Amino acid sequence: MATIGDIFGVLRSRTRREILRLLLKREMHLSGIARKLGISVAQASKHCSLLEDKGLIERRVFGRTSVFRAKPERLYELLDFFAEEVSVEVEPGTNVLEALKQVANVKVERIADRGFVVSIDGEDGYYVYEVNGRLPDVPMHEFTLSENVTVELKKVVNVPKKRMRIKVKDAKRPGSRPP
Repeated sequence: MATIGDIFGVLRSRTRREILRLLLKREMHLSGIARKLGISVAQASKHCSLLEDKGLIERRVFGRTSVFRAKPERLYELLDFFAEEVSVEVEPGTNVLEALKQVANVKVERIADRGFVVSIDGEDGYYVYEVNGRLPDVPMHEFTLSENVTVELKKVVNVPKKRMRIKVKDAKRPGSRPP
């Protein structure tokens, strides 16, 4: 399995990042990738092989044709590396929010009778939590602990899914509409 250093190394290339960005949107044939990026099929093949070796994309073979797709879960695993890990011991019946307050400076806002974590250690944002890899159906202050668990706090991050460059037509040019 590729190390984090290996993955960051392969992502140093702008071309490989562009290939990954394309494949995060949809599956593509090698020649389609090459055409979209304005590179040769041989160059696209080399870059795709490197991305595939690091587990960032995968190939499906149909006869003599290969179609590639991104593996976004691999990118998420990469980000897990940066999570801070701490341990805390609590009494049975303690809720997750109280346990969290033992290890972090937590700011909670109440909205419609529910408490939402909006800041941890001064880092503003909204946070969700998972217990043993599952998203509970109750707020943190209602989830009481009766056994050892792993709680993960995940910041809801505003990641652009699509970027639009919108040009407004000049009102003086023919064919443009007045505001």
